[in-house]
Amino acid sequence: MIGPDHRPPVWPKPEPGALAGIRICDFTGQLAGAGATKILAQLGAEVIRIEDPVQQGRWDILRGTQPFVGEHRGIEAGGSFNNHNAGKLGITLNLRDDRAKDLLRELVAASDAVTDNFAAGVMERLGFGYEALRRIKSDIVYVSNCGFGADGPYASFRSWGPIAQAVSGLTFQSGLPDQPPAGWGYSFMNHTGAYYMAIAILMALYHRRRTGEGQWVDLACTEAAGTLHGAASLDFTVNGRPARRSSMPNSNRSPSPAMAPHGIFACDGDDEWVAIAVRDDEDWQRFADVVGEPWTGDKRWQRLAGRLAHEDELERFVGGWTANRSKHAVGHQLVEAEIPAAPVLRPSERIDGDARTSDWGMWVTVPHSEVGDTRVEGLPVRLSETDWAIGRGAACLGEDNRYVLGDVLGRSDDEIAELAAEGVI
Repeated sequence: MIGPDHRPPVWPKPEPGALAGIRICDFTGQLAGAGATKILAQLGAEVIRIEDPVQQGRWDILRGTQPFVGEHRGIEAGGSFNNHNAGKLGITLNLRDDRAKDLLRELVAASDAVTDNFAAGVMERLGFGYEALRRIKSDIVYVSNCGFGADGPYASFRSWGPIAQAVSGLTFQSGLPDQPPAGWGYSFMNHTGAYYMAIAILMALYHRRRTGEGQWVDLACTEAAGTLHGAASLDFTVNGRPARRSSMPNSNRSPSPAMAPHGIFACDGDDEWVAIAVRDDEDWQRFADVVGEPWTGDKRWQRLAGRLAHEDELERFVGGWTANRSKHAVGHQLVEAEIPAAPVLRPSERIDGDARTSDWGMWVTVPHSEVGDTRVEGLPVRLSETDWAIGRGAACLGEDNRYVLGDVLGRSDDEIAELAAEGVI
């Protein structure tokens, strides 16, 4: 944690972004919330994260957990935390102390929005639920994001990414035929929740600009996840077909729209794969020309209906053709023939070995007070006039106390030092 006498480096400030002038009082953590405010910070908003100086980072368990940044360890070295919070400011407030609550009230009054992804009811217990926030600033935008939303029969339930995934239905409909549900691995529910939360913050701020009215936006990650399987829900509602049935689901095939071959096929090397999508009969003819093996002349493959009727056998042939070839060579050959295909890349290949990523500038290196230069994600968008930027790494505990309490709230250095000595910050 940054001590009261520590003056953090002066970071180079990015050019004003699209959200310059917007200030967010931020209680988010992990990814479902922190991912949302990271987007806003990269687009120019001043995002001020609030943390507890007593619990030393326990509000966000990613702070000091692996993967770590290089050889560093401890609450400042969590790789995921540093990625999700790059570009934000960070202060500490011990909200067990009334003086810290007074400081928070001043910060809310100077902010445009308050954001959190605590469990339902936590902000109320801290004394800063929506009604309390409105009394501080009548037009405040408050956006809460929790697993099951702030009200309803499941509001008191606790959630984590895989839990939201399971409740949403996504876990059930994933996997291989006649095998248990596999789930989606890493929690994409957190990503989805973060994207919806970022949009919700922007829409509420836009509404406030038009009308002068603040509002409370309530978001449930389980419902956000539910939006990802609308086709399966519709198929059951309209056609009575459940996602899990004989031969389904097959996570290596997509039945809608119907294509064949359409999946992931093993290539030469250890755990090397290529993705292929033959969309129609014209694609098939081009595919057959590239492959150039006798089996491609089988009349069963000439029309989509035949390829679908004998898909297992067709996939064995395709897999036999790709097995002794480089995934990059196969992808290149098929793309040259105007057939959708691509090598299946590992994350490390995307970051360091793929020009599509490096040319786009998706990964940037930023300075961090404790761990030095560290690489973090950018945004997969480009704005011609107000592009995104990241000027610094994630804040250490209390790193920006002096700026926020001094420059924003008007406290003197002596007052800040006294607050730190007495455990208020």
